[in-house]
Amino acid sequence: MRHDYTVVYQPIEDGWIMATVPELPGAVTQGATLEEARENIKDAVELLLQSYREDALRQAPAGAIVETLAVDLPAS
Repeated sequence: MRHDYTVVYQPIEDGWIMATVPELPGAVTQGATLEEARENIKDAVELLLQSYREDALRQAPAGAIVETLAVDLPAS
């Protein structure tokens, strides 16, 4: 399933670029180049979502119904 996220890149000290995803607090990384920051934020988002999913499954009470929800958001 694909979902598009907004990524904000901003220059920080020593010429590095910080990347954040406003929709996902905690999705923050950096790179020495824009391309590296792009690769790193993709990895960070994938790992964060995987962690959220695993935590949700672990914390689900016995007998809970677990399913996948697909949501299409309009393009901005």
